[in-house]
Amino acid sequence: MRKTSKLLLVILLSFLSYQAFGQKYGIRGGFNLANQVWQEDGDTYSADFKSKPGFHIGGIIEFPFTDLLSLETGLILDTKGLNWKEGDSGFSYEENYSLYYLDVPVVLKAVIEVGGSIGVYAVAGPYFGMGLSGKSKWVYESTGGDESGEDKVEWGSDPEIDHFKRPDFGLTFGGGVDIKGIQVGVTYDLGLANISSYTDNNAKINNRVLRITGCYWFGK
Repeated sequence: MRKTSKLLLVILLSFLSYQAFGQKYGIRGGFNLANQVWQEDGDTYSADFKSKPGFHIGGIIEFPFTDLLSLETGLILDTKGLNWKEGDSGFSYEENYSLYYLDVPVVLKAVIEVGGSIGVYAVAGPYFGMGLSGKSKWVYESTGGDESGEDKVEWGSDPEIDHFKRPDFGLTFGGGVDIKGIQVGVTYDLGLANISSYTDNNAKINNRVLRITGCYWFGK
């Protein structure tokens, strides 16, 4: 955990220390639909998982290379997780995971002006994340009675006590429109890190996040 935290800090500070001409600062936030892909021995058994609504918010900085290309990074508080429900005659079980991450996206952005102060943009690049906290809620209903509970998510590599590993990384890409320094767009995170604490049977868990995101650039 400490090594990953230091890596995230070094990545951010390296960009903040770079004195690029015309760099811009902004705030970003919006709506998330998060999910996960669970696999064992190459078989996917998360087809019935449902997306979990959430949010993201944070600060960003942009380093222009040209009028067309720039590099964008920042610190984003991101919610991830999933909703899971299954059942049969006489019973149903529902569980959802709410996970909070601190993400550092490092994306290349291309902007094309389409008229006046209106432009369209596309972004693509890696992201690096660290799990901060989380909880799971579950409800079991049956003809014999109902039960429910809430548990704190444990982070680590011990399959006996931990739910997920903290480090996350992957690819993020998307696009949108820019109108006078206000951006509205859609992005998608394709998690590549295996965050499963359980390693038997080639177990894998990968994050997926679809975002509707807005950004305001200061002084633009």
